[in-house]
Amino acid sequence: MITGTTKLLGVIGDPIEHSLSPVMHNAAIASLGVDYVYLPLPVKSENLAAAIAGFAAIGLKGFNITIPHKQAIMPLLSEVSEVAKIVGAVNTVYPGLKGWGGTNTDVEGFIAPLQAYQRDWSQTKAVILGYGGAARAVVVGCTQLGCTEIDVVGRNQAKLTQFQQSWVDLTLGVKIHIHTWEQLPELTPQADFLINTTPVGMYPQVEQSPLEAEIMQGLPQGAIAYDLIYTPNPTKFLRQAQQQGAIAIDGLEMLVQQGAAALKIWLGQTPPVDIMGESLRKHLGLI
Repeated sequence: MITGTTKLLGVIGDPIEHSLSPVMHNAAIASLGVDYVYLPLPVKSENLAAAIAGFAAIGLKGFNITIPHKQAIMPLLSEVSEVAKIVGAVNTVYPGLKGWGGTNTDVEGFIAPLQAYQRDWSQTKAVILGYGGAARAVVVGCTQLGCTEIDVVGRNQAKLTQFQQSWVDLTLGVKIHIHTWEQLPELTPQADFLINTTPVGMYPQVEQSPLEAEIMQGLPQGAIAYDLIYTPNPTKFLRQAQQQGAIAIDGLEMLVQQGAAALKIWLGQTPPVDIMGESLRKHLGLI
């Protein structure tokens, strides 16, 4: 029930109608019994600075950020966490000591479902498909897991080189190698951990996969295949991987876990991750 004392949380983006965040966050809020509500807040790029000032004026207690504001918001914040600086993007904003503070919970969300698997991550060869903003969070996540060697695969050599160079001044303690798409037949059989950060296979192109079937056939049995896409569920990429005996992790788990990490920052208590996940699966018709 919304009353005169209800505190506001939200998510900003443009467009924002597609966001699943209100579904899972409000399910968690209801379960915890706290006097909050989480709303979708459409904000156009030209209105970002005004919106941030307005949020402070009305006492918003925190908000998430999605496309296209994850980078643009950083200069408008009074403090930015180290992990957000390394990733180069903010997805969670909270009231700081002198204004808004920002961090990135995508890394924590990416790592969370991997904690269940007992692996020597220092001996794990991670192969990342794509070189966008999501790939940056995955690189940082792989580093935090303990991976010492990461292979990034893309179609544009210039962008690949730029991606590799962007890490030079950051002391990650990891070797980042770049490869063009044509090198995948040699890389896939060596991959203990294969991550798709590209949008290929996302709804409505549900019968597409970033990898051709014959390339996926080289994936070792027992490897982990992780797709950041959560609609459809599972993606064709994950179905292909499972056929090769791989462990499949879908993007829905990362979405839930990064959201839970944000709620913990705002509310100061651990949110019910299982209820958040169940609310999304029901919303998507998966259960």
